Amino acid sequence: MSGAAQPIRVLVVEDDPVAADAHVLYVGRVPGFTPVGKAHTGAEARRMLDRTPVDLILLDLHLPDVHGLQLARSLRAAGHQTDVIAVTSARDLTVVREGVSLGVVQYVLKPFTFATLRDRLVRYAEFRGAAGEASGQEEVDQALATLRAPGPAALPKGLSGPTLERVTGVLRGSDEGLTAAGVAEAVGISRITARRYLEHLVDAGRAGRSPQYGQVGRPELVYRWVRGGDRGR
Repeated sequence: MSGAAQPIRVLVVEDDPVAADAHVLYVGRVPGFTPVGKAHTGAEARRMLDRTPVDLILLDLHLPDVHGLQLARSLRAAGHQTDVIAVTSARDLTVVREGVSLGVVQYVLKPFTFATLRDRLVRYAEFRGAAGEASGQEEVDQALATLRAPGPAALPKGLSGPTLERVTGVLRGSDEGLTAAGVAEAVGISRITARRYLEHLVDAGRAGRSPQYGQVGRPELVYRWVRGGDRGR
């Protein structure tokens, strides 16, 4: 269609293949964005950027050959002006401040859902689409505010971020997996509530479930953390 806005081209840089595939899938589901490739190392990302036009990098900060911010710094030095959304479990605000000067426009903390990433991408698109001359300070502030989320990313009704983090931590720490009753006991919530959080993690692709047989009565569901659901950073 003539005059249609060009999609924002996104390069996913993530060392874990499962997580990389999930991030590519997420990006492809957001209208106005298109994934143009994925790289598992900093060196591979640099090669792809040299031959593929990219508007935005979804960048894991802990790559096997280079820290994500070092990669961003080298890209700036080489003349690449691509924006960056950092994906990490690190909560060091010093890293956040350093990233701002290197073109990191958003941070997404692991583990995150599709809804979280979609919100960040939509806000980035609104910011990127702002054009023309601002009439004053208020309009400049409004443009910058589009990058800031109003609060924690939306979770399904009845779920809270702190409890989700506790459930996530308990599940990640179990090699054999846990039932909803096991998670409930460890976290201090009801079994029904624990199951809601576990099913949310399954829906987000962060956990899997399978029936456990050999018990009297109906088999129980055992939940296990999916490799790549969170790199523990």
